[in-house]
Amino acid sequence: MRTPATLRLTFASLRAHRRRFLGTFAAVLLGVAFLTGTLVMGDTLRTSFDAMFTGATRGTDAVVRSATVVTAAGEAQGTRGPVDSGLADRLEGIPGVAAAAPLVEGAGQLLAADGTPVGGKGPPTLAGNWIEDPALNPYRLAEGRAPSAPGEAVVNRGAAKAAGLGIGDTTVLRTPDPVRVTVVGLATFGGADGMGQVTWTGLTRADAERYLTARPGEATSIAVRAGPGVSQEELVAALAPALPEGVEAITGQRAAEENTEMVSGRFLDLFTTFLLVFSGVAVLVSVFTIHNTFAVLIAQRTRENALLRAVGAARRQIVTGTLAEALAVGLLASAAGLLAGIGVAAGLQALFPAVGFPFPEGDLIITAGSLALPLGVGLAVCAGSALLPAVRAGRTAPLAALRETDVDGPGTSRARALTGGALLAVAVATVLAGVLGTPSLWLAAAGAGLAVAAFVVLGPVAASVAVRALGRPLRGANRGLARRNALRSPGRTAATATALMIGVAVVTLFTVFGASLKATMDRTVDRSFAGDVAIGAPSFGAGGSGLSPRLAPAVAALPEVETAVGLGSAVAEVDGRGRALTVTDPAALARTLDLGAVEGSLTGLGTDGLAVAADEAAASGLAPGRTAELTFTDGTRGTFTVRAVYERADLAGDYLVTREAWAPHRTQDADRLVAVAFADGVSAKDGKAAVTAVADRYGRPEVQTRDEYAEASAGGIDMMLTLVYALLALAVLIALLGIANTLTLAVHERTRELGLLRAVGQTRAQLRAMVRWESVLVAAFGTLGGLTLGGFLGWVLVRASEGSGDSALAFAVPAASLATVALVGLVAGVLAAWRPARRAARLEILRAIAQE
Repeated sequence: MRTPATLRLTFASLRAHRRRFLGTFAAVLLGVAFLTGTLVMGDTLRTSFDAMFTGATRGTDAVVRSATVVTAAGEAQGTRGPVDSGLADRLEGIPGVAAAAPLVEGAGQLLAADGTPVGGKGPPTLAGNWIEDPALNPYRLAEGRAPSAPGEAVVNRGAAKAAGLGIGDTTVLRTPDPVRVTVVGLATFGGADGMGQVTWTGLTRADAERYLTARPGEATSIAVRAGPGVSQEELVAALAPALPEGVEAITGQRAAEENTEMVSGRFLDLFTTFLLVFSGVAVLVSVFTIHNTFAVLIAQRTRENALLRAVGAARRQIVTGTLAEALAVGLLASAAGLLAGIGVAAGLQALFPAVGFPFPEGDLIITAGSLALPLGVGLAVCAGSALLPAVRAGRTAPLAALRETDVDGPGTSRARALTGGALLAVAVATVLAGVLGTPSLWLAAAGAGLAVAAFVVLGPVAASVAVRALGRPLRGANRGLARRNALRSPGRTAATATALMIGVAVVTLFTVFGASLKATMDRTVDRSFAGDVAIGAPSFGAGGSGLSPRLAPAVAALPEVETAVGLGSAVAEVDGRGRALTVTDPAALARTLDLGAVEGSLTGLGTDGLAVAADEAAASGLAPGRTAELTFTDGTRGTFTVRAVYERADLAGDYLVTREAWAPHRTQDADRLVAVAFADGVSAKDGKAAVTAVADRYGRPEVQTRDEYAEASAGGIDMMLTLVYALLALAVLIALLGIANTLTLAVHERTRELGLLRAVGQTRAQLRAMVRWESVLVAAFGTLGGLTLGGFLGWVLVRASEGSGDSALAFAVPAASLATVALVGLVAGVLAAWRPARRAARLEILRAIAQE
């Protein structure tokens, strides 16, 4: 028999049994569509942002800025010091310079027409000076005019729409001190209304220096435009001799690339990687679904393959034919998935601007790579998933055509149990080595991977036990038949449930980790916050402008308040390493935050003293009496003496300095938290009302109780979990398709059996119930396995995360959330059985009995 004949048989089989491949087709289509949509969206966003920044800064040929940059641990972008704004006038006298303008930038959060803050939940909220030279100004007036008097402002059009503001309206700009501004113009950036929820407010230069800098005459940078015939490189070379020490010049192209890298190279890479992880989960679930489908089909076609062997077909030809079926299905499904993925990207392009995410208008960017990779993944998944069933088909003996064949293999063996048990033991040992002692995320991840493999290998063994236990409470003949059907082939049951198990495990993993993060925050606030109320800035993301440093003294002056202390943020290099500093009154801080045991004294830090957290002190070799050299963003250095070491850094941070020590080096001053303790005898209601009245005069920041502060601090976790659940819905959907497809194939192979049941009196409703209960048992097994595996992986992730002692994460199991996951898994089983049960009930009795 020649190979072309084998392929003809393959395609004939596909045409005859195309409905059996619907589940495989759908699984591949969904996985490829998600992957394609992610890649196309990423390419479109990168190209768009690159064009936006390049277009917005086209007239800027050079940027003059501070050469000193301090990057604290965990920061993606460093902090630079200011430059002298008067330098712009001197630069304009250099040959080759056509114009130079100081650029003043800082944090500024608009309040909407109803008084609520605009943005601040992640994307930055910015303010700056309006540059008169249109070539140097990245913003373009779309409506109104430029600010020319104190208190006038231009707002990017996207922020104005979100805030419900128009030209002539008056509102408040937090800088962080509240500033009354009147909107006189609306602007665009690079032709767009704005970058999603990023807001920008343009002020006069005098207002910008007054509210956004520590001292008049300072600028963030200076934008320079070259004269005719002068290249950017020539301009930078001409500027260099005129620059003071600690100041550098870079080309406008490099500045645009850095801005693009800040967005597309960091945010977009992280965003697309996040989506690709979930695409990988969906593809992994598809692998189990596709493998199970082909395993069942090959088992059902044992006699057909045996007949082919009997008439001369070689093993290689049987394997080739089976893989050809898989590749044909994979090619068609992947092609459909590519088209669906482009549709997904187009849908996101229309949807994201409505929810504040920056997605550009115009054509999608579709590259060869964003199409080739999903297509290759789809084909590889289909071929790889069908490989073992194809090899098994090739081993079919010719004599199998002469005897009855059993399509339900046991799938369990002593070798499998021993192999799975050994894998599980190695996984547990590896995990324990990674989480006990010094945490190792890589070692723990290796152990977690082995644990997943052990669960898959042990699946058929566990299925026999689990289905018996889960089905024992079921009473009635139909439910008993459902249990026995699920037990016929533990291997098939395990393979069907594994897809759902993976999806549920990932959901459980994130649920447990999110609950642990929230429990850690609750513990931190409960243990460390000794005040009565907190006034907080946004707890996550780069948005917001912080709190006015004058707010804490104003609150402290209230008769209802005993102590109010602000905690500001700063950065400096400590002995050559970038570190975040907390700027505060350390003596007052100890009355509102529990710092634990303190070695030394917090009362005498002065302008050259440090207080250091115990863990950081041990890691850096610092102790009371020792000195450390601090380098600030303005380029100055100073020797500071460690005068205290405190135990708990939960809310205080690793380093404390006084406001007097930070004042000479500060830029825009702001607090991130004000901790307030009430005077004796003041009720919580009266104290909070008094503090709120003062806070309203400083931009209306929210005043929160301890519990409210802890909940707000963990607010980003709920947003993350909502996004995770939405993305994992695709994996669960693919798992449901797998269960439904397996049940459909099972109904087909049991046609005669079902006809006999109907002949002896089983009603259509009873038959539907039997199929549904079989699906529920499979789904319950997969859900239970997913909860167990996900809970274990969640514990591993929590324990392997950095931190020890007081800083370690608190492990928490959210019983209510996991109960909801379990319920969803069971409901999924019912939904997956709807079509197979309906098809089984519609079988004609006599035709079913006559089925071979």
